[in-house]
Amino acid sequence: MHVMSRRTPLLLAVAIAVTAALAGCGSKTAVSVPPDGKDAPLRVGLIPNIAPEQQTAKYEPLRVYLEQELDRPVELFVASNYTGVVQAMVAGKLDLAYFGGLTYAQALQQVAVEPLVTEIDAETGTEQYYSLIIAGTDSGVSSLGDLKGKSFAFGDPSSTSGSLYPRKMLFEAGYDWKRDFAPIKVVAYTGGHDATAKAVENGSVAAGGIEGRVLARLEKDGKIDASRIKVIDKRLVQGYPWCVPAGMDPGLKEDIRDAFLGIDDPTLLDLLRARRYVAVDEGDYAELRADAERLGLSNPAK
Repeated sequence: MHVMSRRTPLLLAVAIAVTAALAGCGSKTAVSVPPDGKDAPLRVGLIPNIAPEQQTAKYEPLRVYLEQELDRPVELFVASNYTGVVQAMVAGKLDLAYFGGLTYAQALQQVAVEPLVTEIDAETGTEQYYSLIIAGTDSGVSSLGDLKGKSFAFGDPSSTSGSLYPRKMLFEAGYDWKRDFAPIKVVAYTGGHDATAKAVENGSVAAGGIEGRVLARLEKDGKIDASRIKVIDKRLVQGYPWCVPAGMDPGLKEDIRDAFLGIDDPTLLDLLRARRYVAVDEGDYAELRADAERLGLSNPAK
């Protein structure tokens, strides 16, 4: 592993490159919405919480479902990093976006967007899911206090469960994000949950932040050896919001919401890690947005 200064994110051999920070926030702007008529495609953006090519393939059944329910073409877009989806929405290139809570908060700084629905998590049975801090079983780390002098990996800087909530857990344990989480020795950004899990598993870092559902999938698929990883802390996180431009035609907005609320195919729900979908609004993300502001992630350009 090539170790750099603590103020420079470590480039892990197993990691994806660090994403570029968002441009400075300006006033909120309106974005384009699909023109009237069934021939206009609905452009759907997805944050790459797994490798982008896997994300596209995973959501193909949802694309087909939405196309049938909305009676119009549906196109999927997966950016190479989280901020790419935010910027696509800001630029008016998306009509519907699957954001994490943090990317929603960051988008809201720049453009008027509205959350419509989120999933009821299959594990918790609520609108919330788990963000975890995991450590290697041979790392010598059994609690957050053991991270002094050790190395730690976040995922994408704009990830809710791979960046914001691990940062919150570290801050509450006495590590100051304004001082690069000292006395943690090295802070790394892997670019994604998969890379963080692999880095912890192979000992490239002592510990890292990850979405619990992604870790469970990696272990189930045999891509990560569960015996080499342990959970040392966790927090519940408000579920990923599906968002549309606030200026979207109200009829289309309701059609999209109803399409999600009406999903009852067990196979599709399992694919989406959901028991069902429920309506949400801006108020459901107020606490998350406050945490992002308090911990310096509401506008990564600052």
